[in-house]
Amino acid sequence: MRTWQRWLIVGLGLSVLLSLPSVLGALPAADSDVSAEELLDQVRASAEVPFSGYAESVGGLLLPVTQDFTDLVDLFGERSRLRVWWRGTDDWRVDTLSATGESDLFHRGGATLMWEYEDDRATLTSDPEIRLPRTTDLLPTELGRRLLSEATADEVSRIPPIRVAGRDAPGLRVQPSDERTTVDRVDVWVDPSNGLPLRVQVYGDGSDAAALTTTFLELTAAAPSESDTTFTTPLGSEFRFEDVIDVAAAADEFAPAVAPDRLAGLDRRDDDATVGAVGAYGRGVTLLVAAPIWDDISRPLRDQLEATPGARIDAQGVYVSVGPLGLLLTPGSRQQRSWLVAGTVDSQTLSDAAAELVQIPVEDG
Repeated sequence: MRTWQRWLIVGLGLSVLLSLPSVLGALPAADSDVSAEELLDQVRASAEVPFSGYAESVGGLLLPVTQDFTDLVDLFGERSRLRVWWRGTDDWRVDTLSATGESDLFHRGGATLMWEYEDDRATLTSDPEIRLPRTTDLLPTELGRRLLSEATADEVSRIPPIRVAGRDAPGLRVQPSDERTTVDRVDVWVDPSNGLPLRVQVYGDGSDAAALTTTFLELTAAAPSESDTTFTTPLGSEFRFEDVIDVAAAADEFAPAVAPDRLAGLDRRDDDATVGAVGAYGRGVTLLVAAPIWDDISRPLRDQLEATPGARIDAQGVYVSVGPLGLLLTPGSRQQRSWLVAGTVDSQTLSDAAAELVQIPVEDG
């Protein structure tokens, strides 16, 4: 199962989006005669194109979750300022800048190191098949390529160009054909000289405001030096190794259950990877993830979800939707662990998935 299949689309952030510099789309841009399919092929082939730059992603979603998912709240509930050096998919660095400092991710050789400046701490982890989203996933290049990776020819069309990071960027729109998705469309503007996505906007069903916007403000299409993506541990700092990086990775490896091969009419997206406890399903932007979770996580999460305005509570559990993202937590018992079902699918699909999952016996332990 590929890491890029675990992304979560975030909810409405109009008030924050309006604060982005209006100049991003205001300047006239020269169009290109490149077709939608040609532009799509360029984006799909751009993963190893080297570059460096500065990007911002903005989401206004305050996820109704607990401290086990704090990174998601920080990632999707505020503006993320990202400085990136990209030598390839197996050699990159992304710094997340904030008012109080920064945290840096260095990736090389199947492992990722996080440097937390304020804590003077470096943490090395292997890259699991399943993990929660991180700042790298919100780079326009990464998000745009993932969202376009499985689009079919009849789902894509050209839209007018805009100026992004000093470049004329022709636009590409994806409108998913699966009626179960809660994503209305995805707009991506692309550098036609190399296929790099420069700006991405994701729209939920029935909304004129983008649920998520990520864009480059500066971009240099040249290979960074090896030293740019190399971490040297400062003298006296703490260095540690973590075998499991987050609750999603822990559930996939250790939870005593295995998600089914097919769920709510959607095929599992496991490819040739080892099948773990967490299952991801669907195609393109029609995505569903199911994870068995422990009682010490499910109880406070259930309390938080039930207290969320608009929550639906019934025999299947508690359901909450925020923008295009829906979450359903099934009831738990001594004989049955709770399942967290989330994704960019409608409430009926989540309910169908929950009804199937609770039939799977899970040992309490």
